[in-house]
Amino acid sequence: MTTNFLRERKSSSDHELFLHHKLGKLHWPLICVVTALSVFGFLMLFSAAQGNMQPWAIKQAARFVIAFPIMLVIAVTDIRIWFRYSYAFYIFGLVFVGMVAVAGFVGMGAQRWINLGPVNIQPSELMKIFLILALARYFHSIHSSDSDNLRQLVLPGLMIFLPFVLILKEPNLGTATVLLLTGIGMFFATGVGWKKFVVAGLGVAAVIPFGWHHLHGYQKRRVITFLNPNEDPLGAGYNIIQSKIAIGSGGFWGKGFLQGSQSQLNFLPEKHTDFIFTMVAEEFGFFGGLAVIFLYALLMFYGIRIALQCKNHYARLIAMGSSVLLFVHVFINMAMVMGMIPVVGVPLPMLSYGGSVIVMTLITYGFVLNAHINREVSLGKTY
Repeated sequence: MTTNFLRERKSSSDHELFLHHKLGKLHWPLICVVTALSVFGFLMLFSAAQGNMQPWAIKQAARFVIAFPIMLVIAVTDIRIWFRYSYAFYIFGLVFVGMVAVAGFVGMGAQRWINLGPVNIQPSELMKIFLILALARYFHSIHSSDSDNLRQLVLPGLMIFLPFVLILKEPNLGTATVLLLTGIGMFFATGVGWKKFVVAGLGVAAVIPFGWHHLHGYQKRRVITFLNPNEDPLGAGYNIIQSKIAIGSGGFWGKGFLQGSQSQLNFLPEKHTDFIFTMVAEEFGFFGGLAVIFLYALLMFYGIRIALQCKNHYARLIAMGSSVLLFVHVFINMAMVMGMIPVVGVPLPMLSYGGSVIVMTLITYGFVLNAHINREVSLGKTY
């Protein structure tokens, strides 16, 4: 009995030492930046509600508190487990996205969510990281010289195309676009030649006139509004006109926290979701907007540096794919609110309100942290 007790104590002690060792290897600067952006997001949601924690800031903070330990658990889990189940996660995500068409409910004019009792899940958000895991495993399993072989690109192409079509049918053009661009970015990161991208780009350009006829009415209006927002200033062009006014009125230093006239007087729609960067620019000005961009750039820098340090291709592509995903999100959202591209409904990670978005972002960075911890680990075929 005493022997069993000592054995259990030793096993528990070994486990604690292992966990302490893993936690000590975490990339704490990256965690600090993720936390800083999230906390700043709470402040902006507090401002969006005119100085109230309800209804957005308190819920977003609660989601962060739940998702943060999940990020850490993902980070310290043996990378071999994630490698083994990467395809299973992808299949689960694909089925989950497909379920939206039959079991999803309509919100904000689109059928994108599934109700799971106390929470509503947007499967398309989770599909982004599941796609990164699956593509990372696939490209890890082939020789680097084969990554530019057209036959070897058929399967990963299908892996991107299937969820892209399902998400596009919800309809959710913004998330589908993010997913597609992230997949393309991973193709580039794994060594696919630039000529194939040129050919693919020309092919996409050729089918744009045919694709226009299959767009939903509101999607066509967004493109027309982008080209000439003043054509319907009180209708389709209202959001982007108000956004530009708010950004311009912020000047260099901004009007001050809780002092933005366009947002506080409710001239700016969707200020707590897709247009939250407009609030940042109005209240904190060019300086505040630049500070937020710097923090996002720092996250991307950390992700790319981690990728370059990884000795196994799987971890390298996870870190690189996650950095591409963040860049695509940030670029589309900021370009959208400035009127540089059509409004497509892409949130700003860690700032925009939304449970699925903040959970997905923290899960994604859990895998980036995992890649950092396991950067020296060998996973078999590494070319």
